[in-house]
Amino acid sequence: MAEEIKNEATVNIPELLASQKEFFEAGNTLDVSERIARLKKLKNVIESKEQEISAALFADFRKPEFETYATETALILSELKYTIKKLRKWAKPKKVKSTLLNFPSKDFIYPQPYGNVLILAPWNYPFQLSVSPAIGALAAGNTVMIKPSEYAPATSSLTKEIFAEVFPEEHAAVLLGGVEVSQELLEQKWDYVFFTGSVPVGRIVAKAIAPNLTPSTLELGGKNPCIIHRSAKIDLAAKRIVWGKFINAGQTCISPDYVLIDKKKKTEFTEAVKSEIKAAFGEEIKKSPDYARIINRKNFERLQAMLEGQTIITGGETSPGDNYIAPTLINEPSFDSEVMQDEIFGPILPVLSYSEEPEIEKIISRYPDPLALYVFAEDKEFSEKTLQRYRFGGGASNDVVVHIANKNLPFGGVGSSGYGGYHGKFSFETFTHKKSISKRATWLDIPLRYAPYKGKLPLIKKVMKRL
Repeated sequence: MAEEIKNEATVNIPELLASQKEFFEAGNTLDVSERIARLKKLKNVIESKEQEISAALFADFRKPEFETYATETALILSELKYTIKKLRKWAKPKKVKSTLLNFPSKDFIYPQPYGNVLILAPWNYPFQLSVSPAIGALAAGNTVMIKPSEYAPATSSLTKEIFAEVFPEEHAAVLLGGVEVSQELLEQKWDYVFFTGSVPVGRIVAKAIAPNLTPSTLELGGKNPCIIHRSAKIDLAAKRIVWGKFINAGQTCISPDYVLIDKKKKTEFTEAVKSEIKAAFGEEIKKSPDYARIINRKNFERLQAMLEGQTIITGGETSPGDNYIAPTLINEPSFDSEVMQDEIFGPILPVLSYSEEPEIEKIISRYPDPLALYVFAEDKEFSEKTLQRYRFGGGASNDVVVHIANKNLPFGGVGSSGYGGYHGKFSFETFTHKKSISKRATWLDIPLRYAPYKGKLPLIKKVMKRL
C-alpha cells in the first residue's frame, strides 16, 4: 500500500482562501455558461484519465478495476453528464405563487451560491467522495477547496492534478496533507463546509465551524442493520449481501454492519453466504484479483482486534504483510464485544438471530440512527412496516447499497449518522442558498396595512382567513 501524503508546506492556506474570496466576490462564478464549460472540461479530463484513476486506486488499496469503474469513475461521469444537462434549468429563478397580502406582486426564488466551500473527503472512496460534492458546489457557483484523505495518497495526488488542469486555484483547489492541514482549514471562515467521514471526526468539524455559524453537510456513518425475515429468498439475499458487504473489502459507509436473521433461517443463510463468497472470490481469496485490501496497517490492526475471541463461521484469515482480511462471518457476538460497539468498516459481518419480531427493535434500538438499513422479505407488510418504523439515512428492501446509485434519491444521514443530502439535483440545492424575492407593483397600493389601524381589524381578519 502507498505511504501517506506529507503536508504541503508551500501552500499558504489563508492567502489561497483570500484569493478564492476575491474571485467569488468579483462575480467570476456566476455565469452559468462558464460553469457548464468548466464541468464539461472536468468530464473530458476524467474520461482521459480513467486508467490513471484505476491505477491510483489499485496503488492505494488494490482496488479491482471493475470496482473502481462501477463505484468511482462511472458514478462521477454520470453525475457530471446529468448536471451539465440540467444546470441551466436548476439555476433559473423559480416563480412561485404570490400571496393576497402582497397583491399586486410576483414572487420568485433565486438560487444563489453560498460562496467559498470547503470539502473534507474520506479515504474509502477517495475519488468519488472528493469529486462528487465538488460537482454540486461548482455547479451552484461556489469556489471550492478540497482536502482529500492522506490515507489514499495516489488517488489524492491524481485528484489534485485533474483539478489543476481544469480550474485556476482561485476557483477550485485540492490541498494535500494530513491532520494539520485539515485543522488549519477548519480555522478559516467558510461559507459552507461539506464533510464525509466518521462520527467522532464529524463532531470535531461541527464544533470547529460552530463559532462562525457555518452551514454544513455531515455525511457520517453508523451500525447499519440488515434484517432477514423468514419469508426472504435466502439464496438471493446471501448473494446480494456478499456483494454489498465485501465490495471494497467492506470499507463502505452504507454496507451492512450486522445481519439480524430469523433463527430458523440462520443456518441456511450462513451456508449460502459461504457458497457465494467462494463463487465471487474462489478457493484462495487472497489471490483473487477481485478483492481489495484494507487501506493501511492502522485499520488492519483495528479490524484484526475485532476478531479476537469471536466464533468464526467462515473466514477469519488475515495477512499483515498486505493488509489482507478475508471475508468473515462472526456468530452471535456479544453486544459488549468490540465488533458490536462501533461501525466495523471492514469485511467482518456479525450474524445475530431473533425468534420473535419484538427482538428486532430491541437490538436496533441499542444503536444511534444508522446511515442505512436493509430488509429482505417477500412479506411486503413486514418490509414496509420495517422501513417506516426506524429512523435511518436511506436503504433498500431485498438489496443493499444500491440506493446510492440513483441520482434522483438524496444521499445522507439522520441524527448521529449526519445531516444534509446530495447527488443529482440535491447536490446543487445543498450548495445553494434559496433567496426569496417579492417584486411589488406600483400601480396599486392597498392602504389596509398602514397605521392608523382603527376600524381595520375585522377586515384584516377576513383577509387572513382567506389565505
